[in-house]
Amino acid sequence: MLTQDYRLNSPTRAIKHFESQGFYLVPKLFTQKEVDGIKSTLESFHRNWQLDNQQHYQSRAINSAYLTGRKYLTEPEQTSLFKFIAQSKLMSYVLVHFDPSPAFLNTQLFFNPVNKKQKNYWHRDTQYHLDLEQQKQIMSRSDLLHFRIAMADEPGIELVPTTHRRWDSSLEQDVRLEKNGRKNFEPLPNTQQIPMQAGDLLVFSGNMLHRGIYGLNRLALDILYCENDPDFLQFVDPDVLPSNKQLEQLEHPEPFLNSLSSIIRHDDHDGQ
Repeated sequence: MLTQDYRLNSPTRAIKHFESQGFYLVPKLFTQKEVDGIKSTLESFHRNWQLDNQQHYQSRAINSAYLTGRKYLTEPEQTSLFKFIAQSKLMSYVLVHFDPSPAFLNTQLFFNPVNKKQKNYWHRDTQYHLDLEQQKQIMSRSDLLHFRIAMADEPGIELVPTTHRRWDSSLEQDVRLEKNGRKNFEPLPNTQQIPMQAGDLLVFSGNMLHRGIYGLNRLALDILYCENDPDFLQFVDPDVLPSNKQLEQLEHPEPFLNSLSSIIRHDDHDGQ
């Protein structure tokens, strides 16, 4: 059953919708001035990233990652991005999903492919590093949440509501894994497209079936959070975490501190 009442502006109401459907949208959480302020940092990253990844960008890229790292941003740009991510207005929606507080995993920047004919594709985030049995198991105990902020009006994403809590139908699995002659860009039943406007926040589960919709001036920042689960935290890159000096400037440093603690624990374990 599709849901139309997904536009919410209260963390308490939003979490209820998320629990049953796997997503919600907060319209215009950020003003145009706030969007423009952080967009310049994202565009700086995007320009520098393209210089290093021109072939990939021209052939098939739809996103980049590790925006908070030190490779493509100056320290002031990096600090401004950390501050944006950790601000109370955004974190009020993050923290309501997790008890105790979550760990910061990564950031991604989504854009249109250069090839106008490139197809989008159905997937679950877990399929890229877990086998089918592991994907099923992790759905029952852990989740990876996307907090996507649109920098411009765009078609958004298409998703299959409730699939953050249930496994694939035979058709869904054949399509996303391209089995039995199916292609991962084929339409699926019972889907919902969520268009976005600049400043909107879309929260959705990475465990659920979803795909991006290309078009317009698509540019969206994704911030990924997870529980303190080793299956997810093994992928945290220390370079994307703030320095002690940067941590002191953040309204909500907790998710970064959780990630840093997991890396320290992992290093201690390796040294034994």
